Amino acid sequence: MTAPTRVHHGERDEFEPVYHHYGPHRAGLPPLVPYFRELWARREFAAEMSKATLRGANVNTFFGQAWIVLNPLLLAGVYYLLVTIIRQRHDPELFTHLTLALFAMTMVQTAASSGATSVTGSGRLLINTAFPRLLIPLSAVRTAFWRFLPTIPVYLFFHAIFGLSWHPRMLVSLYFLLTMVVFSMGLAALFATLQVYFRDTSSFLPYFLRLWMYLSPVLWMPEMLARMSGGLRLLVELNPMYPMLTGYANLLQDQAYPPLWMWIAAAAWAIGTVVGGFLFFISREREFAVRLT
Repeated sequence: MTAPTRVHHGERDEFEPVYHHYGPHRAGLPPLVPYFRELWARREFAAEMSKATLRGANVNTFFGQAWIVLNPLLLAGVYYLLVTIIRQRHDPELFTHLTLALFAMTMVQTAASSGATSVTGSGRLLINTAFPRLLIPLSAVRTAFWRFLPTIPVYLFFHAIFGLSWHPRMLVSLYFLLTMVVFSMGLAALFATLQVYFRDTSSFLPYFLRLWMYLSPVLWMPEMLARMSGGLRLLVELNPMYPMLTGYANLLQDQAYPPLWMWIAAAAWAIGTVVGGFLFFISREREFAVRLT
């Protein structure tokens, strides 16, 4: 890409081309400061990719928007019916928790699964266009987040119907929502890289994500953790989504501040995953075009 710029030489104005070039790095990690500066400069590129994906999914239509909400809502209804039959007890609080946690968990799962296939599905773009490849999985995360936004008023609707209280500290739940978004960014970059090298990653991923949801406080309330066996309890507590979803639910449903360790653990998992996922992706992206041809 070239653009003319006016250069003053005495009384004459001359136009000289200004070249802006982005090319693949030779090996390992590139200089990270210029890379992320270029990534930020081209953020609109990721936004347009995300918008194109949303338009392709018909989310700008009424039924497209409705399905974004209906799909996890119907799934929440099925899970709630199953849990109610097993427990033989109707619990409205469990249903509100189920919708709240399932909406957030679906956002993370969608970001991971769509991020996994984002690079392998953009072969021509990688070959013909020079840009920071990290923009591709990040656009998938943006898409997942925009799909999540319409579910927020749906939860608040059930929150009001079942008579749960309201408090300004509910806004603090945005902290845990932010950690889930950042965590999703790292997952998308990680799985996108793995998919390039191991094409069965996207086939294995749905089973992993389903098992991960069962180990997360989605189908069960966080206070049920005390009744779990020692090994299962330890496995659940080591689950990155446990502090994120529990803190998110505590603030929105109960208007109660979660323990300090949950704030720290949620931030640590989010930052650690995004740093590790980004560095892994960036260090390998120079090979993507070759492996996709």
